[in-house]
Amino acid sequence: MTGRGCPQSREGAKTAKNTKHVSCSPKKRAPYGYENAALVIAGHGSTRNPDSAAPTFAHAESIRKRGIFSEVAACFWKQEPPFRDVWRIVESRDIYVVPNFISEGYFTRTVIPREMGLSGQVTARDGRTIKYCEPAGKHPHMTDLLVSEARSAAPGAPPSETSLLIVGHGTGLDDNSAEAARDQARKIAAMGGYAEVIAAFMEEPPLVAEWDKITSQPNVVVVPFFISDGLHSRQDIPSLLGIRSGADVIQRGPHDLRGRRLYYGAAIGTEPGFADIILDQVRAFQPSPMAS
Repeated sequence: MTGRGCPQSREGAKTAKNTKHVSCSPKKRAPYGYENAALVIAGHGSTRNPDSAAPTFAHAESIRKRGIFSEVAACFWKQEPPFRDVWRIVESRDIYVVPNFISEGYFTRTVIPREMGLSGQVTARDGRTIKYCEPAGKHPHMTDLLVSEARSAAPGAPPSETSLLIVGHGTGLDDNSAEAARDQARKIAAMGGYAEVIAAFMEEPPLVAEWDKITSQPNVVVVPFFISDGLHSRQDIPSLLGIRSGADVIQRGPHDLRGRRLYYGAAIGTEPGFADIILDQVRAFQPSPMAS
């Protein structure tokens, strides 16, 4: 692998859908103990909106520049390069895979292991050792990031007069994503500050489309519990809320709607600090005694 420029910047992610080589050697090494290892960040991606991969590319580049790993690669379910082809890109024998997903669910338990040929937390194949880490969204610091985003989205709204909505997708395929949003809402509520904290969803009750019915405060802050500012956070959720959709809607407000002041934040996975969460999931990797 060469140390030439990597197309994984936030700005360059828009054209990265046609770039298959996304593994880059760092320009310098740091003594973290992973200098002979590779990091693979596995994201969802999108065939409709390549910008949805931007956070994964941005976090990969941020980590690459720190010189911690010999290689850093990004791969996707719905975008190039696909999960199953990443082993043609990465040359290292010691590999850490971190799913850049909000929760542990269908994709992290079924799709990624199947497509990558993983047999458990530790997979030995073709002379390589592949270590499958916890998804980024399970990191305990997620709660702090959500609160930080909520405050950034509505700096003038007193928390004591504000309802905070943590918005997830909600799906019948696997309810772990919904439970992750509920868990974060419970944790933020336990911290105190906000008058009420509610997990709401696009496709299951309580519905985000009924935000004015499920909240009671004059100010309502909505934070999408998603990895990227893709179609859901830029178009679908704004439409359900009743505000104008599009790229310029992110972190805009207040919107005076339905007798309330509505604020809308960015998807939590776009926070620059998310790269540190990915690194922490590598450092925290501890295979169970039964790991294969």
